[in-house]
Amino acid sequence: MGLKLRNVSKTFAGKKAVDNISLEINTPGVYGLLGSNGAGKSTTIRMILGILKKDEGEISWNGKQVNRKSVNFGYLPEERGIYPKTKVFDQLMYFAELKGMNKNDAKESIEKWAKKLKVEEYLNMTAEKLSKGNQQKIQFMTAIIHNPELIILDEPFSGLDPVNSEILKNIIIELVESGKYVIMSSHQMVTIEEFCSNILILKEGKTILQGNLKEIKDSYPANRVEIHVNQNIDNYIKEYGLENINEKNNEYIIKITEEGTAHKLLNKLILDGVKVSKFEIMKPTLNDIFIEKVGE
Repeated sequence: MGLKLRNVSKTFAGKKAVDNISLEINTPGVYGLLGSNGAGKSTTIRMILGILKKDEGEISWNGKQVNRKSVNFGYLPEERGIYPKTKVFDQLMYFAELKGMNKNDAKESIEKWAKKLKVEEYLNMTAEKLSKGNQQKIQFMTAIIHNPELIILDEPFSGLDPVNSEILKNIIIELVESGKYVIMSSHQMVTIEEFCSNILILKEGKTILQGNLKEIKDSYPANRVEIHVNQNIDNYIKEYGLENINEKNNEYIIKITEEGTAHKLLNKLILDGVKVSKFEIMKPTLNDIFIEKVGE
């Protein structure tokens, strides 16, 4: 059943912040909600959570109209909201009780997630003494401590180093495997590509691209080729009228407009005895597609 939005709109002071958008999330997984600043993502999220009332359309969760009481949700906002002068354990307990948990269940959940996120040693410290990354992990705990069905994560990896990013990624995978529905909003397109099967991109409140990410990418022609060789091939690239996007240690990423030219370049390199250790024709990345659709 999952989450459904049908022709949802919201207007502020005569300007439509969200304009007739629709989406469905029918199975557990991670759904990507994308757009530039001011595109309408936060407004959409707040309507899904029942924080803001929609002006038009329908929003339902498991067949029932969404309101603050009908959805067991977890929300990690982009604007962080932990209390700097309060002990971490105390505020986690406070957020858990706000969600209706009793003290014993809340304590058990705090200990469980603190161990998974490797923040056990910080539970009795005030939040202001934690690094930005560890504060982010505590904020993430407030979103999942009560075992929500629907979890909305807005820039979840902000401020995390690679080690902590990997910890959080594994937990998100674990949440999906346990049947959770996750909406992720991020400007880190690599992260969205890693997690999301389906996406929606907003621009000025309107949907400009929506659907299965693999199918969207497959609909685009290849736009680059990666070639690793044992020598400089700048002259070959110029000979075929191609553009070198990036080169390091004879590892090239070259812009192409059609695959045939890339194969001609490969054949020429082989005929001239250039050793080619890698040749891969690549589709546009989500970052490429996002810039095309949203960028001015």
